[in-house]
Amino acid sequence: MSKSIAAVHTASAVSRWQIYLTLTKPKVVALMLLTALVGMCLAQPGLMPFKAAVLGLSGIGLMAGSAAALNHLIDRRIDAMMARTYKRPLPSGEIQASRVMLFAFVLGIVGFAILYWGVNGLTAWLTFASLLGYAVVYTLYLKRATPQNIVIAGLAGAMPPLLGWTSVTGELHANAWLLVMIIFIWTPPHFWALAIHRKDDYAKADIPMLPVTHGVEYTKTSILLYTFLLALVCVLPVLVGMSGVIYFAASSVLSLGFIYSAWALKYDPENSSAINTFRYSIYHLMMLFIALLLDHYL
Repeated sequence: MSKSIAAVHTASAVSRWQIYLTLTKPKVVALMLLTALVGMCLAQPGLMPFKAAVLGLSGIGLMAGSAAALNHLIDRRIDAMMARTYKRPLPSGEIQASRVMLFAFVLGIVGFAILYWGVNGLTAWLTFASLLGYAVVYTLYLKRATPQNIVIAGLAGAMPPLLGWTSVTGELHANAWLLVMIIFIWTPPHFWALAIHRKDDYAKADIPMLPVTHGVEYTKTSILLYTFLLALVCVLPVLVGMSGVIYFAASSVLSLGFIYSAWALKYDPENSSAINTFRYSIYHLMMLFIALLLDHYL
């Protein structure tokens, strides 16, 4: 009997940790940390300093997880109305709001402390500003205020490469801002594709996403135009001498793939076209930054 009770307690503890892990949006944070790592690597010609890299990624990851948990907390009413999110821990009743609040604050404070005392003050305050931009400005206000919400707030989500750069250098640099610009321009077509797929959900929750306020066709055109703009921005690291042939070849193929996906979404759509474009955009960004990394070291 005691073994059975112990097994139940163990399973319960694992389940609780899975709930807390879900609150941090680990897949999103993992992609952010990849871009932060690339920022660290590109900041200097040789190997990045191990201590700054470990502490920097730890602090950035913890504060990103804090922002994600706050997003869960603030959006719990909306999440309960949407098919994509109603099973999240808060709307499903798996965890109390007070626990999520405490969890978010602990993650944020620990992450800030690691960055401030273990890395540098510039990175700590920039990361804190990004947390506020996503969890407060976007989630609490912009998301409900304007169909351009994701465009305006995209800067907060685009900051990780700059944070990685400042983690190892302690200073801002134009090349780091160029990496930020890539993610900033990538964010609208990425998110609008999902918004088309979940248009009815957003309309039901009274969230003024672009497909809800301006229509699906307008949004498809906007996605296509942004993919062309993104292709141009992705070439800039080559033009300024930050990257070379390997990155140029990879970014060209990836950009053409994104343009093709957006073109098909606009002119030859199927039921799965929007979600396929959304999924492709994730692989696009991931492979683009891996290409930056390979180009830097090879």
